[in-house]
Amino acid sequence: MSLFSVSSSSTIDLTKNNFLSPSSNLSFLTCSSLGKMASACGVYYACWRPEEIHCKKAKHILPMLEKGVELLQKYPDFYRTFDSPNGWGLYDNFLPWLMQYTNACKDYPEAKLEVSR
Repeated sequence: MSLFSVSSSSTIDLTKNNFLSPSSNLSFLTCSSLGKMASACGVYYACWRPEEIHCKKAKHILPMLEKGVELLQKYPDFYRTFDSPNGWGLYDNFLPWLMQYTNACKDYPEAKLEVSR
């Protein structure tokens, strides 16, 4: 599992789309079993290792995330071939997660990226 934090002025529970409370982070939790699918659609480094591609703010990874969402939506059958047999990394979970992460980066382009592994 990896935790993606995007610094901002509030915390949002993405499972319910509810405002929770003022805080310094938006957090996104996902599974490392999605690595191959993320690589195939071009978002692996943006999501799991932004520091390795010298991305420090949400706006730096936004074009990669948007392209990844576009590819996942355009070729779902192809990306489903990367579904993890153990069920921990599935297209049907990754696409909505990536869309929410992309939207958060759009809403907070100056947010600092932090990845905990």
